[in-house]
Amino acid sequence: MPTNFTVVPVEDVEDGSNSPAASEENKPISLGKIFQDQENVDNLQESHSDDGQQESSPFISLDNDEEQSYDGKNMALYEEEMDSTPMVSSLLNKLANYTNLTQGVREHEEAEDGATRVTVMVPQMGTFIGVYLPCMQNILGVILFLRLTWIVGTAGILESFAIVFMCCVCTFLTAISMSAIATNGVVPAGGSYYMISRSLGPEFGGAVGLCFYLGTTFAGSLYILGTIEILLIYIVPTATVFKESNNEAMLNNIRVYGTCCLILMALVVFVGVREQAGFSKLFWLINYFSYLKMENAPLLCSVCLLGNRSLRGEMIQSCSKMEVVKNVSVRTNLWDFFCTNETCDEYFLLNNLTEIKAIPGLLSGIIKENLWSHYGPAGTMIEKENHYSVPAQVPSNDKNKYFVFNDITTYFTLLVGIYFPSVTGIMAGSNRSGDLRDAQRSIPTGTILAILTTSFVYISFVVLFGACIEGVVLRDKFGYSVNNPVIGALAWPSPSVIVIGSFFSCCGAGLQSLTGAPRLLQAIARDGIIPFLHVFGHGKANGEPTWALLLTVGICEIGILIASLEEVAPILSMFFLMCYLFVNLACAVQTLLRTPNWRPRFKFYHWTLSFLGMSLCLSLMFICSWYYALVAMLIASCIYKYIEYRGAVKEWGDGIRGLSLNAARYALVRLEEVPLHTKNWRPQVLVLCKLDADLSVKHPRLLSFTSQLKAGKGLTIVCSVLEAVCLGSLSCEPSNLKQAMAAEKTKGFSHVIVSSSLRDGFSILIQSAGLGGMKHNTVLMAWPAAWTQHRESSARRNFIETVRETTAAQQALLVAKNIDSFPDNHERLKEGTIDVWWIVHDGGLLMLLPFLLIQHKVWRKCKMRIFTVAQMDDNSIRMKKDLQKFVYELRLDAEVEVVEMHESDISAFTYEKTLVMEQRSQMLKQMQLSRTEREREAQLIHDRNTASHSSMSDKAAGATSDHVHMTWTKDKLINERNKQREGMAVKDMFNMRPNQTNVRRMHTAVKLNEVVVRKSKDSELVLLNMPGPPKNKKGDDNYMEFLEVLMEGLDRVLLVRGGGREVITIYS
Repeated sequence: MPTNFTVVPVEDVEDGSNSPAASEENKPISLGKIFQDQENVDNLQESHSDDGQQESSPFISLDNDEEQSYDGKNMALYEEEMDSTPMVSSLLNKLANYTNLTQGVREHEEAEDGATRVTVMVPQMGTFIGVYLPCMQNILGVILFLRLTWIVGTAGILESFAIVFMCCVCTFLTAISMSAIATNGVVPAGGSYYMISRSLGPEFGGAVGLCFYLGTTFAGSLYILGTIEILLIYIVPTATVFKESNNEAMLNNIRVYGTCCLILMALVVFVGVREQAGFSKLFWLINYFSYLKMENAPLLCSVCLLGNRSLRGEMIQSCSKMEVVKNVSVRTNLWDFFCTNETCDEYFLLNNLTEIKAIPGLLSGIIKENLWSHYGPAGTMIEKENHYSVPAQVPSNDKNKYFVFNDITTYFTLLVGIYFPSVTGIMAGSNRSGDLRDAQRSIPTGTILAILTTSFVYISFVVLFGACIEGVVLRDKFGYSVNNPVIGALAWPSPSVIVIGSFFSCCGAGLQSLTGAPRLLQAIARDGIIPFLHVFGHGKANGEPTWALLLTVGICEIGILIASLEEVAPILSMFFLMCYLFVNLACAVQTLLRTPNWRPRFKFYHWTLSFLGMSLCLSLMFICSWYYALVAMLIASCIYKYIEYRGAVKEWGDGIRGLSLNAARYALVRLEEVPLHTKNWRPQVLVLCKLDADLSVKHPRLLSFTSQLKAGKGLTIVCSVLEAVCLGSLSCEPSNLKQAMAAEKTKGFSHVIVSSSLRDGFSILIQSAGLGGMKHNTVLMAWPAAWTQHRESSARRNFIETVRETTAAQQALLVAKNIDSFPDNHERLKEGTIDVWWIVHDGGLLMLLPFLLIQHKVWRKCKMRIFTVAQMDDNSIRMKKDLQKFVYELRLDAEVEVVEMHESDISAFTYEKTLVMEQRSQMLKQMQLSRTEREREAQLIHDRNTASHSSMSDKAAGATSDHVHMTWTKDKLINERNKQREGMAVKDMFNMRPNQTNVRRMHTAVKLNEVVVRKSKDSELVLLNMPGPPKNKKGDDNYMEFLEVLMEGLDRVLLVRGGGREVITIYS
């Protein structure tokens, strides 16, 4: 029934309350009229903009157009944001029409055949049909029918109970974790893969998803092998291709028939089967209730023992050596088997035949004998304990084929791996989440009830089998002693019920695996996280995964060629256990992180239970088979790394992202607690990048050098400044930086800020980039090679201020000259040297940088050389020894050389170079001054004219003067004087003498440059101490000249200025 409400007019209540119009307009209006579709709202808003009369009315009338007009006006305050913030009605409509298809499935299928699909109502199933029965059907399967009695007989009741209990507890804890994840929002079709990938991220999701796919595929192999084993041993034992009686011939028969069965099932799946398991839904019920016959009942079947050894039932007509026929004692057919050429088997002659009950019943006391394990190597005869037997002196191996014996070596861990696949059906309900009426209610209830039911069934079967069935019969894996599967002797009304039921159950389970595995692979392929699986996302027009089916059949054939349930079962167990492990991990991570989106409706969970389930899964993996466990982990790790490096980037709000955020926060807080020790110091680099006219990085080799210096370790912040007045210009900048970083393989963070000037922007970055203990301590920038070309000298000022700011912030500064000639990450320097010119000590960064560079493969073959300068008063020999010892204690592999620089007179070249430098600086100052004065004069004239015009317009009517009076002002007088001084200054410029301080500094730069060029001209990289800027800013004009002279004639130079603290130590 629709909800109605009344809109009451606000204005003129007293005047309009009694009018007919007002009473008509106060009629109730339904919500369906108010909350219209978004397109109608937009159209109505446009129509209302043209009709001012309608907008002025506060009432709602009966006219349909006027009602729509009110709807449009009602949300006019939000109309400009309708594209990004839709109406609530639109949101609710989308939620009501939500489809359970995984993301992109429908669009992918429509794009594939070029036609829009018609929406089909998805069948809605409840808890019992949709979850409980599928889980029961998958759990009660081939292992129950064919191997559970053998496991109980071999391991004994106590150890079998431990095996079943461990596996059931593992699946129960996993079901609790799965229920919490499944009820934390809508789970589309995709089941466990969707839950794991969206909880732990695409890397874990893809790795575990493929493992789950492989497990499901090998499960198909397991069920097909069970089907063929039932067919060839119990239903049609004569239908063999290879007639030999040895074990290898049996394996070949299984391979042939298994391959044929696989092809037949694949064709059925390809055509399309909706009820693949319909044949087996009633048989497990018959099998479950058959245990009611396990009482002290009449003899159901018997076993013939020779001595204490069990004989094969197919050869026995009468369990005796002699029988009476027409009052005459004659030999039975057993003599024909054990006696040839009048020579009888010694063991046959020494021992008597005994017939015992195969199922003596609960009151027989057989439970005492079946409590303990009976493990043994392959070929061991199955013998009854405490039964009289006379051993033969000479064993006869050719007669052993008539006895029942172990075909494989048995031990506890093997039985765990064989049994675990019998409890791996707990995901059947979650895999059908798209077909459930209420998945968040049905999945927890149905799955947990199914696990509790099947756990009770398995545990009760373990106890009842051990308490009712003879031990030699339990240890008879294939039921040779009773000519039927052992569990078939319990069936009512005939053993054929179990044989036929288990046959169709295995067929149905195999079909389900061959149907579910390709769809799982298709879901992974369509998610796009693994590039090479893209082809498997395609299928037929109806969405059937054709290519994925072909791959599944190929992998399934591998399991069939193994031709042994005991060999395939541990492989299957590994992949399922890994899947369950990550389900528990996902629940534990989400619970511990307490993310706001973690709000499961299922409340009966705890992170300790999830960790216990995860630990149990990991333990069971290594218990089943440690080498299979390592192989499964290696496969998952390879898939994980492949997705990490080559897979598509997906952000699914996974728990690993939240875990990383928590770990980062914790680490940052810890880093702030104590000051950083010298041993832990490493360069945390802030890279100052400039952009060209196309908003691309001007010097991309700066990023390459950063990655070579860092070798992927430590903090790297690549930043740039965009000259603009608003943030709207920031749209494409971060992506440009990220693309450049990706191209140069630089790992780090990118940051772009908008500032009115480059100077202010870089100043902000130097002061505020980073967070807490992860702030940068080193600034890397390129040498402004074009600083001499800028008349306003902005590049020069920006560089010098950057040097001053890094010094004030106690940060190291690296300046790379000719950065575009530095090697990129693809080059390999075959030989060469990295020369360090250690002039002054500012923390040891100058010697640490070459060591870090040599760690990278680009510079790995370069040698390190350290040069230092000795003055006249220094003992160069002693100085070299001390330096060698210091380098040795620093554990650096470097050559050491001391260069002597003798006192010499200042050359005419140095004097002239200093003079030219000062003249150039003086000329630039004058040019800058004259330009500034011209700008001020033009602005002054503009202001005067503007003021004069406004004063004239304010006058009343009157005659204007025809003459313009030109008067001298004070500003004009100053300007004229400045012009005269400028002319005089240009004349005096050629008569000036250089400053003596500048001459001495130029002399140092020239002499040091001569030594560096002579020693290191052919080196791959030269590292120099960078002198600081003058404290008096009047000397800034000459500072850049000194640096240019110092680096003149060198190709690759890195100027290094320490941050004022020690960064390298001789102590461990």
